[in-house]
Amino acid sequence: YALRERLIHIHLNARWKPNGVTVAGGNGKGTGINQLSMPSGLYVDDEQTIYVADRENHRIVEWKPGATSGQVVAGGNGAGSNANQLYQPFDVIVDKESDSLIICDQGNKRVVRWPRRNGISGETIISNIFCRGLTMDDDGSLYIIDNGNYEVRRYRRGESKGTLVAGGHGIRHDPGQLFEPQYIAVDKDHAVYVSEHGQSRVTKWVKGVEGRIIVAGGNGKGPELTRMIVRSYKFST
Repeated sequence: YALRERLIHIHLNARWKPNGVTVAGGNGKGTGINQLSMPSGLYVDDEQTIYVADRENHRIVEWKPGATSGQVVAGGNGAGSNANQLYQPFDVIVDKESDSLIICDQGNKRVVRWPRRNGISGETIISNIFCRGLTMDDDGSLYIIDNGNYEVRRYRRGESKGTLVAGGHGIRHDPGQLFEPQYIAVDKDHAVYVSEHGQSRVTKWVKGVEGRIIVAGGNGKGPELTRMIVRSYKFST
């Protein structure tokens, strides 16, 4: 694996414009190359090219800045488990060193590496995992949410089983558990941040510290500033 997270520094007093700009899709739900259907994860590279996990279309679509339609760069051959197919991909990142896409192929319970340029098929690098989200740290280790086991595992180069770094204790309301984890980020100190749909919170997991630290939400669902409604929010440290 390789260094790949693009850090975005936002000023503490930054303010967003009241109206957003559509940069991918926006032409209704569908299968057209200018459409998306239940998009979930995305990745933005240094050139502002967006890679979208177009879940219900079983493909990864590349949208360049200002484009009115995308280009299929992985999958797009119908739902299936063959090397040239994906089944409900949930998240995607770019591995800069190998110039490839790393894809959470959720429906096939696998993680796939796919060439970013003119790739016609992918390679399964991790099997039997209900992948929900993934990221890489500065050392090139891959972090993957296994939503089937409510845990996060870290995979160093060459590893196939990985090391438990968060959760892994089933569905329980104790400091060592995760509930419906969705997305993940890792900071420069290798602390792991996880958004939990089931608990409406974001938790931090630090090496050598037992249990999790709640850094956002954790007070139930709601619109108040002390509460959250965590759905499919991807974030970065």
